[in-house]
Amino acid sequence: MANKQEDPNRALQHELVQKEREYKQGLNTLRDLIAPSAFRVNQNYVEVSGKLARSFFILSYPRFVSTDWLSPIINLDAPMDMAMYIYPMETAEIMKKLKNKVGQLESSMRMGQEKGNVRDPMMETAFQDTEALRNRLQQGTERYFRFSIYFTIYANDNKELDQYAATLESILGSKLIIAKPAVLQMEQGFNSTLPLGNDELAIATNMNTEPLSTTFPFVSSELTSNDGILYGINRHNNSLILFDRFEMENANSVVFAKSGSGKSYAVKLEIIRSMMLGTDVIVIDPENEYKHLSEAVGGSFLNISLNSESRVNPFDLPRGIEGETNEDILRSSVVNLLGLMNLMLGKLDPTEESIMDRAIWETYAKKDITANADFSNIEPPIMQDLVDILGGLVGGESLAQRLTKYTQGTFSGIFNQSSNLNLNNQLVVFSIRDLEDSLRPIAIYVILNYIWNVVRATLKKRILVIDEAWWMMQHDDSAKFLFGIAKRARKYYLGVTTITQDVSDFLQSSYGKPIVTNSSIQLLLKQSPAAIDLITQTFFLTEGEK
Repeated sequence: MANKQEDPNRALQHELVQKEREYKQGLNTLRDLIAPSAFRVNQNYVEVSGKLARSFFILSYPRFVSTDWLSPIINLDAPMDMAMYIYPMETAEIMKKLKNKVGQLESSMRMGQEKGNVRDPMMETAFQDTEALRNRLQQGTERYFRFSIYFTIYANDNKELDQYAATLESILGSKLIIAKPAVLQMEQGFNSTLPLGNDELAIATNMNTEPLSTTFPFVSSELTSNDGILYGINRHNNSLILFDRFEMENANSVVFAKSGSGKSYAVKLEIIRSMMLGTDVIVIDPENEYKHLSEAVGGSFLNISLNSESRVNPFDLPRGIEGETNEDILRSSVVNLLGLMNLMLGKLDPTEESIMDRAIWETYAKKDITANADFSNIEPPIMQDLVDILGGLVGGESLAQRLTKYTQGTFSGIFNQSSNLNLNNQLVVFSIRDLEDSLRPIAIYVILNYIWNVVRATLKKRILVIDEAWWMMQHDDSAKFLFGIAKRARKYYLGVTTITQDVSDFLQSSYGKPIVTNSSIQLLLKQSPAAIDLITQTFFLTEGEK
C-alpha cells in the first residue's frame, strides 16, 4: 500500500525535473552569448566567425632558457591567445626516477671507460645536471612540474596566418625552442587556449622551478591606467600610453628637446586633452606659440609688454588659506619681493638687502597693511611707493635711483600699476614676446608669483606650462622661486610643466636637477648631440635609450 502511494509522488517529482530541464534549455547563458556564429575545423587551422586560427605547442627547450624568452612573443604585433598549464609532481616520485637515471648514466660512463672510449661530454653534462637537480629537490629549493604552453594566432586570410606562424616559429627557433602546429588537433588546440582551463592537447614537458620561472608572462611594459589622457603609443608592444598625471606622486613634468623636435606640439596636445577632462591650464608663452590655441578654444590671451593694457602688481597679497595668519602672508610676500629686487637691481649685498627689507615692510605699512589689518579690503602699494620710501631711508637713495627706471624711465608702467588681470578662463596664456630680453626673467617671476597667489586661493586641478624655462634658470633667485613652486605644487592640485631647448643651461643651474627630481614625468624628445651626454648622466639612460 505504501509503494502505491510513493509512485504518484515519484512521478510528479520526475515531471518537475523534466520541466525544469526544458525551461533551462530555453534560457540564454553567457556561453551562448559569446559563442561564435560558425566554427569550421581544418587540419591546419580552424575558422571562427570569419577569422582563421592556428594553434601551436612547444615540443622541446634548450638546456638553458633566458628569463625574458617570452617577451618577444607577448609583444608580437599579432592577435594571439596564450595558455599555460602547470601540473605539480610529487618530489619523492621524481627522486626515485632521477636516482635510476643517475645509475644508468654512471653505468654507461663506466662501461665506456673500461672499453677505452673517448669521454662523452654530453653524457657527463647530463650526469652533472641530474645530480645538481637531485640535490636541489632534496633540499627543497626546487620542485618538479609538468608544463604545457600553447599559442593560438588569428588572421584574416591564409597568407596573413602563414606570415604570423612563420614569425612565431622563427622567434622561438632563434632561442632553440621548437614549436609545432597542432596538425589534426586544431580544435583541441583552440579549446586549450580558451579561458576555460581545459588542457585538451595534453602535451607537457618536464620542468623544475628555475626554468619554469622564466615563463612568467607579465613582462610587457605597460603605461596605461583607467583614467587620464592619451600621451602616445608604446613602441615595445603598440599599447596605448594612457595615464592621469594628477594620480602620480606629483603632477609635474619636464620637457627637453632641441628646436623643431615637436615639444610645443606635444604640450599643446596635452593641454587640449587635459581641458577636455576639466583641467584649467595657464601658459607662460615667450614667443606667442600658444596664441592660436587660445583663440581656438576661447581662452584668454594676455599680452604683457611695455605698451599693453595688461598689468601685474608685484605687491599684490594672496588670499589667506586655512591656518595661515596675516603675518605669514606678509612675510611670504616680502621674501618674494626681495627675490624680485635681486633680479631688477642685480644681486644686492647684505647691507642693501637689509635696507630693502625694511623699505618693503614700511611700504606696506604706508598703506595700513600690517599683521593686524583686514586684508579683505586693502589697496596694495605699487613700485612708486617703494621708491618713495627708499628715498627717505639712510642708504636707500642709491637703491631708489636704480629702481626709478621701472617707475619713471624706460620700463615704467609695466610693474608700477595695479593688477587688472582676469584668470577666470579654462585656458589663460601670458605672452611676453614683446618684452626686452632683460625684462623677461623679471616678468616671468612677477607673473609666476601672481599665478601662485591665485592657485593657493582657489584649489582645483590646474596645469602651469612654462615655455623656455631656461630664462628662469639664468638667475639664482628666479630659479629658486621656480623650484619652490614645483616642490609645493602638489598640495594645491597644480602640475608644473617646464619646457626648454637649452638643456645645458637648465641642468647646470643648482636648481635644475632638483626640479627634474620633483617631476614625475620626464619627456625627452630629439636632443642636440652636444647635450646628450649631460642628459644621459642626469636621467641614467641606457645605451639603447641614448
